[in-house]
Amino acid sequence: MIHHLSLGVSDIARAAAFYDAALAPLGYGRVWSDIRPGEPDQAVGYGPPGGGDKLALKEHGDAAVAPGAGFHVAFAAPDRQSVDAFHQAALAAGGRDNGAPGLRPDYGPTYYAAFVIDPDGHRIEAVFKGPA
Repeated sequence: MIHHLSLGVSDIARAAAFYDAALAPLGYGRVWSDIRPGEPDQAVGYGPPGGGDKLALKEHGDAAVAPGAGFHVAFAAPDRQSVDAFHQAALAAGGRDNGAPGLRPDYGPTYYAAFVIDPDGHRIEAVFKGPA
């Protein structure tokens, strides 16, 4: 249903460094980049290798404000170890913990997820719903 999602960020270089690190354990990477230091309207796109972007980050300077607590983006993980690695990488790259890796039985018996808040305040999640 969704082709891609765009998030506004205040500092494209900082956001790109964060998402480069956080998404790598999930098998996603930067699929295009339009970073021109000092110029307006910079952006980067992330997705599966060889594919199009599913997430675009667009610099909007100080005007970038993350949506409220009811909004978050969940990324599919290939296994539980990737969820753990996502969480660790995101925290090391400047994210804030919003839920350590673990089972979330309220969401389903095999719902394994971790939650972080990126440097701009966007709530993101990595989730794996398969067997252990």
